[in-house]
Formats: sequence, C-alpha cells, structure tokens
Amino acid sequence: MLITVWLAALAGIAGVTAGCLALREARGAADHCRLLLARQVSDGKGDLKAIRDVAVCRYDALEEMTGRLSFSVAMINSLGDGIVLTSINGRSETRTYVRAVVGGRGEQPLSPEEEEAVRAARLGLGPVITKSRVPRQPADTL
Repeated sequence: MLITVWLAALAGIAGVTAGCLALREARGAADHCRLLLARQVSDGKGDLKAIRDVAVCRYDALEEMTGRLSFSVAMINSLGDGIVLTSINGRSETRTYVRAVVGGRGEQPLSPEEEEAVRAARLGLGPVITKSRVPRQPADTL
C-alpha cells in the first residue's frame, strides 16, 4: 500500500514537471507568433505575397576556404512563403541551390544555415547573419 502511494506521488511529480516544460515551450512559440503577427500588422498596407523579409547567412562551408564566402539568402513574404538561395564556394568551383519555402518551412530539408536565414528573415533580425562554424558537408556538394 505504501509503495503504491509513493509510486503515485512520483508519477504526479513527473507529470507536473512535464506539464511545466510543455507550458514553457508553448509560451515561447506563442511569443514567436506574436512577434510575427506584430510585424505583419504594423505595416497595415501592402501585398502579403510581396517579398518583404530578406536575410543572408554567410559561413565557411569548406575547411579549406575561409572568409565566409558561402552564403544562404532567404527571401520571404508575409505569409512565410519564398525561396532560399544557397551558394557553396570552393577553390575551383561554386555550386548554387534554390529551395522553396512554404509557411516558413522548406519543402525540402534545409541545411542549418538555410534554416537560420529563414528564421532571421521571418523575425526581421537584419540583412546579414554570420556563422563561424564549419558545417557538415552533404554528399552532393563539393
């Protein structure tokens, strides 16, 4: 009987902890949405489908190339739709990719740098974001 009471108390504490963590995450998501809506409402005019948010994430894609010559540019409208243009620059060649963004998410999986550019554009964090780390190389790039 005493063991059952202890197990029930532990389960209750675990449930309350999980609920608190979920509430904190939900509040963060709600704040993010409020910020996006505030930016959208503050304009009051204009075409919701026109490109209005642009952000560039510059980074070193390859270990042998420094100077942050690779970049991802997100061009997003008020609805969260648009494109991400990525250029991976190497010593002997450059590869360029375009991926569609719908509702703030890529239709194809986005690289961390592409996701950062989309996030920065949606939040209006400024035109240029610089990353200092060297990302893991996808198999289809240089």
